[in-house]
Amino acid sequence: MKNNFNQFIICLSLSLILFSCMENEPERILGEFDSGILIMNEGAFGANDGEVSHLNPSNGTLKTNIFETANGRPFAGLLEDLVYEDDKLYLVANTGKIEVVNPGDFTSLGTVNSGLDQPRSLTVNSEKLFISDYGSYDQNYGTPNSYIAVVKNILGGNVAKKIPVSRKPEDLISFGKYILVAGSEESKVHVIDAEKEEVIKTLEVEGKPAVFYEAAGKIWLYTTGSNEVYFYSFHLDNFTLATTNIFPIENATGKIAFGNNDIMYLLTSSGWPDYEDGIAQVSVLGPELNPKWYSGSGFYGIGFDKTRGELYLAYANGFQGNGTITVLDESGTEKRNFESGRGPSGFLMR
Repeated sequence: MKNNFNQFIICLSLSLILFSCMENEPERILGEFDSGILIMNEGAFGANDGEVSHLNPSNGTLKTNIFETANGRPFAGLLEDLVYEDDKLYLVANTGKIEVVNPGDFTSLGTVNSGLDQPRSLTVNSEKLFISDYGSYDQNYGTPNSYIAVVKNILGGNVAKKIPVSRKPEDLISFGKYILVAGSEESKVHVIDAEKEEVIKTLEVEGKPAVFYEAAGKIWLYTTGSNEVYFYSFHLDNFTLATTNIFPIENATGKIAFGNNDIMYLLTSSGWPDYEDGIAQVSVLGPELNPKWYSGSGFYGIGFDKTRGELYLAYANGFQGNGTITVLDESGTEKRNFESGRGPSGFLMR
């Protein structure tokens, strides 16, 4: 009986020690790039000189070419998207590859460098990568063979499967074991079962689906038409359309930044030959609508720093040399400007 009691005390002590160790396990030490603003510099066609810059907004320190600095080799691609998921950062090049990096120091964790054509974005689901890809161009520069590529390792590797979808898929978002895909050219939303790796439902919407986002406990989709923009929400129990909000905004490009108090900033452009660009300000959850909040020309990217209440506006400057960034406050007043890399087109606020 005594031996049993001693064994019980020993087991209890070990359990308490183990629990204490688990409770006191140190958190991951944050790296240099785990905070601040990452600037996605697309690069110039043909030169494939896309890169990432890092801005410390507290002191204005800007570090350029942080991928090449961390890995001793150039990124060597046209940078299409930066995706932070599952404590990893994915650099999507529309020239046919994905680089997986440690978000703290940008050291390489893996790649997807074969089997892709023109990747646009990705999401992580069921321990796999799902990558939207236009597919190759046909003789008329159409994309009839667009797909979602499946890579069965979140650190990269080979493309294991291609799931056919409508032409020119863009953004993706995960919900449980499901993935929503924005099919931009044919105005469709595809629902993919990540475990089965197949499309289980397709919805039709107006405009060109561009970006998914989450707000007020819902998944929303932002789409653009020639004279209006649409915001759709979904019933997530059966993936049907729930609500539709329409705003009379012309020439929306599909690029959007999410500000404070449910305010969104939409980049607009008349295109050639006038190139009259602007930023419209709207709120899906309120009555705010200002189609002409800010005007100019040469806008190429947009982002919002919610912590400081600042809007970042990128200028590609015709891809002749480096681009520039203008920072605005929430009233549209210019605060500062600085130079970035080639073709700045987006921001990731950390």
